[in-house]
Amino acid sequence: MPLQTIEPRRLYRQIAEQLRALIASGEFALGSRLPPERDLATQLGVSRPSVREALIALEVQGLVEVRMGSGIYVTAQAPAGKLRDVDSALGPFEILRARQLIESELAAMAARHKPQAALKRMRAAVKLMEEDIALGVMPIRGDRAFHVALAEGSDNAALVRVVTNLWDERKNPVFEQLGRHFENARSWRLAVAEHRAVIRAVATGDVAGARAAMRTHLGNSHDRFAAAWVDAPPAKEAA
Repeated sequence: MPLQTIEPRRLYRQIAEQLRALIASGEFALGSRLPPERDLATQLGVSRPSVREALIALEVQGLVEVRMGSGIYVTAQAPAGKLRDVDSALGPFEILRARQLIESELAAMAARHKPQAALKRMRAAVKLMEEDIALGVMPIRGDRAFHVALAEGSDNAALVRVVTNLWDERKNPVFEQLGRHFENARSWRLAVAEHRAVIRAVATGDVAGARAAMRTHLGNSHDRFAAAWVDAPPAKEAA
């Protein structure tokens, strides 16, 4: 069964559905390696990040295994029991793009007003991140606190809720699995430096700089998840 061009809606779910069908039919045999990500993207007429989200969804369901530096291998055609539901999860890359749009403007808003209480919480959040990195755990507590504190500086409860809900989407199974492959101490140290750039711009009232710093941070976060499949030892979850 040949691959079919994907319509531009719910992309990673459509891609995953096609690949699941090909695996079930034996087109991709048990133990075989799937075509490279870039080739799948070309055949399907979609972006590589959308293909990556689909592959991660299939890995969560136990159908494939991602072997960093080697490829994606079929591990099951029909796992015992019901497949884990991932089709309701938002794609990690669309989440990051939405956050980039919203939080860049929130950073600019914060720079206009320089909210001291929010800045204090942002600095404390970065310190917490550094402490967790030193302990060898993913600094997700501090990361969440940083982004929520920035939103709280807007003094707009609706925006705080939006930012909080979008950040909490990283707990969905597709985003979590992507993080296991690509998040490590080095990537988190880069995030800490980017957070500090946002704080400096907000504290000095640099509106354009704050907007650019947040856009850069979330753009870099997107790119780190879209990097080539390479070996990246996973960090432990914070207790």
